[in-house]
Parts: sequence; structure tokens; C-alpha cells
Amino acid sequence: MNLEITSKVKELLKSSRKIVVVGHKNPDGDAIGSCLGLANYLKQKGHQISVMMPNDFPDFLKWIPEADSILNHEKNPAKCNRIIDKSDLIFTLDFNALDRTGELQGSLESSNSDFIMIDHHQDPDTYANVTYSDVSICSTSQMVFHFIESLNDLDAINKNIATQLYVGIMTDTGSFRFPATDSTTHNVIAMLIDRGADNAFIHQSVYDTNTPQRIKLLGTALNNLTILSEYNTAFITLSLDELSQHDFKKGDTEGFVNYALSIKGINFGLIFIEGLQENFIKISLRSKGSFSVNDFARNHFNGGGHINAAGGRSDKSLEDTITYFISILPAYKESLSYES
Repeated sequence: MNLEITSKVKELLKSSRKIVVVGHKNPDGDAIGSCLGLANYLKQKGHQISVMMPNDFPDFLKWIPEADSILNHEKNPAKCNRIIDKSDLIFTLDFNALDRTGELQGSLESSNSDFIMIDHHQDPDTYANVTYSDVSICSTSQMVFHFIESLNDLDAINKNIATQLYVGIMTDTGSFRFPATDSTTHNVIAMLIDRGADNAFIHQSVYDTNTPQRIKLLGTALNNLTILSEYNTAFITLSLDELSQHDFKKGDTEGFVNYALSIKGINFGLIFIEGLQENFIKISLRSKGSFSVNDFARNHFNGGGHINAAGGRSDKSLEDTITYFISILPAYKESLSYES
């Protein structure tokens, strides 16, 4: 954070405030970790804090310290809306456009509170009074660490905060293997371990939680893998019936798309998932090198994210979505033909 942002933040936090910390719809490890870590820090400073998500999050994240304190807007909209209405300050973390909050969007847009955005995605909207945006940083959880650091308050990072931020950084970097993971990230991780984050326990708690149903669903996903060698592209599909047959739970498909990208010679990997509750096709996109899945998702699938990791959606049927996707690949043949 630069000096101007730090000064604005200090001004907004100089007295006790009623603060809401909000993550995006379908929250992942970075959304949960960054929101809880920031909330934990702000509580130490005497603020009244509520952490709120638009909907539920996967079971493999519910062991995180204080995860049980998170308010679910989908389950209790009246309570959440009252808290937002009475708030003085709202932090929005790990997203940069209010439409990423689903049914929470209306309450946030009608709020008279000040807003502080902390986010690392491209093209942020301008709704916040203070915007801390940096697309070069691997995760919002690392940005929360730097937020606390800029306030000269790293001593406030206790074991719970260290654990929460570690989860966010670990999950958003694919266990520290994605390109945005730099030396600063590793230095931050070292400091979090020094402050109590148990790296082995955290990894086990997040990743070693497979159920037989999830493993069988992965088998189905891999059986549905299609490789388009001409375009250095591979994609996976999962239909509504296939999800139902394997007793699908939120988070069960986390990481499946990486299997497509892991194939030798593949530079573009995707998974297309038919929605169980939502009436659309959920799309996760991953790439290697300079091919921007952020641009691809924005241009074709009403989505966005990062250069090498993005999300999107299609209102067409699964079959029609795949047909459309294949039809637009020729325009990207040259940009996908590099050696990875």
C-alpha cells in the first residue's frame, strides 16, 4: 500500500467503527482466509466486526479458525441486511465489482457506509472510497498481510490470523506453484509460519479430505476429458446428472481443471460444469504462459479474473456451450501454439 492509501485507511479506522467484511459469491480459500484474517486483526483494534459471505463455502474450509462466525446471506438475508444497514465501514475482499456478491449486491449498493476494497483482480470498479488493488500480488490474503504491515502492526498477527492468511495464500497459488508466487510471497509465508501457522496441518486439512464420492466424480471428470491438440487445449465437462450421481457437494470440483492443464503440450485448460442450483454453465479457465484467460473469459463468457486463472459462465446448454467454445478457438490458434 502506498502512503496515500495508508493515510486514508488510518483516518477511517481512527475511531471505533461498526465494520462489515464481505467476500464474493461461492467463496474460496482466499476469500475466506483474507476476510477472517482481516476481521481478526480489526477486532484487536476495538472495532465491532461482522464477516459476511453471499452463500455457503466448502466443508474443507470450515475448520479454519473462526469460520463458524461467518454470516451466510443466502440463509439469513434479513439479519445480514440489517447489519449492513447499521454499519459505518464495509471492506470488500477478493472481488472488485459488486455484482460478484449475488443477492448481497442490492444491500451493498444502497449502503451509506464508506467502502474499502482490497483485491488483486484486474479492472476494479470505482465504488470504494479507498481502493487497494494490485494484480501482481498472488492473493488477497497476502494483500491483507501487507495492509497490516503498512499500519506498522505485524506484531498483531497471532496464530489464528497467520493460519487464516496462510490458507488464502496457499489455495490461491496452487500450493505456491502458480507464476504470481514470488520471493515476497515466500517471505510472507515464512513470517506466517513464525507466527504460528502450521503449514503441514493446514495443507492436510485443505487437501487430504477426499470422500469416496469426490474421487469417483474425479474419475468421471477425467473420463470426460477432451484434448484438442490443434489448439493446445483440453477441457472437461460435468453434467447435472453426473454431479447428482456422485452426491455432489460444494467444493467437490475444486482443482479438477488443473488436470486438463497438466497434460504435456496443453496451454489452455477448462472445465464446464452444469449448475445444480444455478441455471447456467459454470466455467473455470486456466492457462500457461502469456495466454490471458481473463481476456478470453471477459470476451466470451461474461467472466474474468487473472491472466492465468479466470472464471466465466454460459446461459446456453452444456452441449451448445461446448459447440460455441470450439467454434471460437480457431481465432486463438496462433496465441495458443507456443511451447510450454
